[in-house]
Formats: sequence, C-alpha cells, structure tokens
Amino acid sequence: MSEEARQHRFTLPEGAADLLLIRHGETQAARRGESFPMVDGQGDPPLRPEGEAQARAVAARLRDWQIGAIWVTTMQRTHQTAAPLAQALSLTPQVERDLREVYLGDWDGGEYRFRAAANDPAFLRARERHEWGELPGAETTADLHARVERGLRRIAAAHPDSTVAVVVHGGVVGAAMAIATGAQPFAFNGAANGSISRIVIHGPRMIARGFNDVSHLDGVM
Repeated sequence: MSEEARQHRFTLPEGAADLLLIRHGETQAARRGESFPMVDGQGDPPLRPEGEAQARAVAARLRDWQIGAIWVTTMQRTHQTAAPLAQALSLTPQVERDLREVYLGDWDGGEYRFRAAANDPAFLRARERHEWGELPGAETTADLHARVERGLRRIAAAHPDSTVAVVVHGGVVGAAMAIATGAQPFAFNGAANGSISRIVIHGPRMIARGFNDVSHLDGVM
C-alpha cells in the first residue's frame, strides 16, 4: 500500500459531457415606449458594443480549449456572442430552442427591466417566492426548469466525452445551476454578461463545476 495519498482531483467521468454555459454579452438598453425586436413572442435585442467586446473576450479565453461543439438558442444575442468563438474554432453553432430565455409574459420585450428597476410588487413577489409565474402572463419556474433540463440533457447526450460551449441567457444559467445543486430556484440568478459557468452531465447526474467566471472580462465589462 502506498505511504501517501494525495487529495482527490476531479476528472471527467467516461461518457460525460462538460458544458460551458456562457451568458450572452450585454444587449441594447430598453427604451420607454419601444419594444425590442421579438422572436416567438419574446424580446430579442441585439448586442450593444460592450456586449460585442465581451463576446470577443470569451473567444480569446476559449479559443485554445478542446471544444467539440457550440450551441446557441433561438435568440440573436446568443448567435452574436457565439460568432467570434465559432470563427476561431471553425465550428457552426447548433440551436437548442429549449434553452431560450425565461418567457416574461406581459413584461417581455423590455418592460421587465423597467418593472424590476421600480421594484414592482409582482417582481418583488417573484423574487421572494422564486417563482417567475408571479409576473403577469409569464411561464412558471417549474416549466422553465423542465425545458432547461431537457435541453441540457439533449446536448449532453449528443456529445459524450466532449467539452461543449453553450451560449445561453441569465435565467437559463440560474435554472441550470439550481437544478445541478438543488439550491433554491433563484439562488444563481444574476450571472454576468459574458460569464462562464460549468456543468458536467453524466447519465442522470448533473454536477456543478463553476459559476460566473469573469476573469477574461477585465477591462471590457
């Protein structure tokens, strides 16, 4: 028997997928009386210049990683964020619709930002109860979590023994981390634009490996 034993170091289990959850770059500001462009009933704002810089920083951080695939959502901000990395790696992003942002109901298209800034009572109830369904017409937290888990597991099943870049949204990062850790649903809301979080999926297991890494964003946030 060996006379020494080093501390455990995590290694990717055989057949597992290592998912890098990248929150899209910062988008254009909401303006009173104007709706964002819409896709399937949800706000679809493009990146602002700061968001484009964050996307380039993500690409610089990950260009030397052994990434086997890139996934995005139906929303243009994820495509725009993925573009510099896709070009650097010569990969064509694939789309997973179930990873689109939280459906905000009557507040989609930009209104949510004003309501949140004003501490609207429905916003405060949603935050206190960890329930998106408190917003008028919004999807429930349970529905969000169900589709986010479906989308992540589909991607993982398609890429065993691979590292995959998945460009998503703040609400999706929060949902994924809550599912993986068993934390309260809103515990991980608020990931920074351009941040990288990390989840390993191995069979039924979802293992949280990192949250809100912004070390590559110095000077561009």
